[in-house]
Amino acid sequence: MAKVIFITGGARSGKSRLAEQLAAGYGAPLGYIATGQAGDSEMAERIARHRARRGPDWQTMEEPLDLAGVIRGHDGHFQAMLVDCVTLWLTNLLLKYDDATQALAEVRALVELFSVTRTPLILVSNEVGMGIVPDNRLARTFRDLAGEANELLAAAADEVYVTFSGLPLKLKG
Repeated sequence: MAKVIFITGGARSGKSRLAEQLAAGYGAPLGYIATGQAGDSEMAERIARHRARRGPDWQTMEEPLDLAGVIRGHDGHFQAMLVDCVTLWLTNLLLKYDDATQALAEVRALVELFSVTRTPLILVSNEVGMGIVPDNRLARTFRDLAGEANELLAAAADEVYVTFSGLPLKLKG
């Protein structure tokens, strides 16, 4: 069983940078599992910035839905794998299923995979529950789904960090 590191925090809080630094500590080659999709020019630009920052030691795998399958299929090929990010994956699942229960079942399947994975895994997820209560059903459903998913992932992880203003705080491990 490989180490699992879970990193959460607000938007633009330094989560990805911390995750990349921790992964780099394992040495190359490194796997990067991108769950986001370039649906508009702003997102395409964001993806390009992330790729440029990572550099040549990283192999990027784009997978918006089958996160467990990609991890299983690439286990043992890298020194570490980084998933960025869980919340975009949850968004994709919620839009696919229109059912938080099914999306949460995918999270539970991912957690079960932790016990057989040989490659260290670093998961990045946004903390979305610290703001105001959303005014519509879909947004509230997503907020609750992300909160439950983060709880499951943090409980199963060996180490847990939260980032605030670029500063990491280790919560577990």
